[in-house]
Amino acid sequence: MFRSAVVRSLRTSLPRAVRTPAPFQIRSSAAVRPSQFAARLAFPAVRCYSAPAGLAKDEVEGRIVNLLKNFDKVNDASAITGSSHFSNDLGLDSLDTVEVVMAIEEEFSIEIPDKEADAIHSVNQAVEYILSQPDAH
Repeated sequence: MFRSAVVRSLRTSLPRAVRTPAPFQIRSSAAVRPSQFAARLAFPAVRCYSAPAGLAKDEVEGRIVNLLKNFDKVNDASAITGSSHFSNDLGLDSLDTVEVVMAIEEEFSIEIPDKEADAIHSVNQAVEYILSQPDAH
């Protein structure tokens, strides 16, 4: 009882702050018009960007040719062109071809499924596969 009397006396002795309603409060007694909230619900301008352009065919072919030139099991690095076949022109066996496909996966940061990796036997086929992948970079 003594405590509540002290609290009441302190409340009366302190100056009261003027309370103004917050601008986002809705008063139940006043009629609400939709135009009152139009400015508060507006969204700031948002700039949208498109996805980056895909890789160019020349760039993909150049990266694959450079990868093959640095591959130590290639017989003749000067014979590597855009139409080189891995086994016929470069002398790679099936295991080497798998290693080349894995190196291509790392180069372009993609994952090539085994079924599709078995179909890649030349630089042209690798280039066409990379160009068909939208997430290759």
